[in-house]
Amino acid sequence: ISIYTIPAPKRGEIVRQIGDALRQKIKVLGSLVSLEMGKIFVEGVGEVQEYVDVCDYAVGLSRMIGGPILPSERPGHALIEQWNPVGLVGVITAFNFPVAVYGWNSAIAMICGNACLWKGAPTTSLVSVAVTKIIAKVLEDNKLPGAICSLVCGGADIGTAMAKDERMDLLSFTGSTKVGKQVALMVQERFGRSLLELGGNNAIIVFEDADLNLVIPSALFASVGTAGQRCTTARRLFLHESIHDEVVAKLAKAYAQVRIGDPWDSDTLYGPLHTKEAVKMFLDAVEQAKQQGGSVVCGGKVINRPGNYVEPTIVTGLPHNAPIVHTETFAPILYVLKFKEEEEVFAWNNEVKQGLSSSIFTKDLGRIFRWLGPKGSDCGIVNVNIPTSGAEIGGAFGGEKHTGGGRESGSDSWKLYMRRSTCTINYSKDLPLAQGIKFQ
Repeated sequence: ISIYTIPAPKRGEIVRQIGDALRQKIKVLGSLVSLEMGKIFVEGVGEVQEYVDVCDYAVGLSRMIGGPILPSERPGHALIEQWNPVGLVGVITAFNFPVAVYGWNSAIAMICGNACLWKGAPTTSLVSVAVTKIIAKVLEDNKLPGAICSLVCGGADIGTAMAKDERMDLLSFTGSTKVGKQVALMVQERFGRSLLELGGNNAIIVFEDADLNLVIPSALFASVGTAGQRCTTARRLFLHESIHDEVVAKLAKAYAQVRIGDPWDSDTLYGPLHTKEAVKMFLDAVEQAKQQGGSVVCGGKVINRPGNYVEPTIVTGLPHNAPIVHTETFAPILYVLKFKEEEEVFAWNNEVKQGLSSSIFTKDLGRIFRWLGPKGSDCGIVNVNIPTSGAEIGGAFGGEKHTGGGRESGSDSWKLYMRRSTCTINYSKDLPLAQGIKFQ
């Protein structure tokens, strides 16, 4: 049976069953994410929940995808858009979201009629194998080959082979900007299609009229959640000069109360970094921040306990354009920066190479709409009075500039997993040409 020939709503029914199978295993799979990746248990479960949510979303979408019937300028003619599957979707995911990102891609790709080939991160292969087995069982229970969602485990050599293989109709890549650029060039060289979800250097901007009861927990979650290893982690916190000292003091107090420990312990809010290399990157960045004129308000050191634990860190006193501030370090370091005017801080938000997520805290309606408008944030995710991280699945997720321009999950992201044909059907006995051309 070809997946192409199965009607889209039937494909949706199979994805619904995948969502149910994940629901049944949510705690054990969340536990495995926590063990292998290092994020706290509730975040591990939350990540599986995200895949479940995308499955639910995809089921509805399977009855809605399609193109418009457009008005034809010619009598007796119909002008329609037909959307067909691209074929094979390659998905390369990163260690920090070893379940959810594959979920976004596979659930949508499947209802669009595609097969998937997944390469998970080499450091989270147990999670990749577990998810693939769950999906394969559902497919096989529906008399379909489990290989519709296949898995390969390996390093950069496998990724390169996927990028260069002409049979890979779409390659969705999540990872660093550096590797993403190489992938994009390899795929473009063969005129393939790529979907890129790359780095972020995300800012929260706090104006003088902000509600600090929202600001402190938001900044804490966005900078410390997942130990600073989300692509949407807040790395820059711009504070209006009139509230700078007050917010820094309150935030430092909140940082001091973060419960650090075993990610499997339900009381823990903050676990280890993923690798020893990440610890080294963290220490190097703290050192560079000091050399460039920054003051470490709290944190900055490795925690003396087994595992890759570092202290969540706040650095103040750096200029907005310090080289380290413009570097995405995948670790819990927050650079706190002072500003005076709206115009300058919007420009500072946009001056980094990446354009993933951004957020302002204000009650000023005019400012909110300027922030959302053409002279506001240049990011793919533009928030007001909420953190930079923790996106819902119903919107399109992704960013601009060096973040890669790709969009996954909700809204019309499904279009990236299909190819569009514009079809003109003549049901008359005449042959009028477009633009009124006469050819007789």
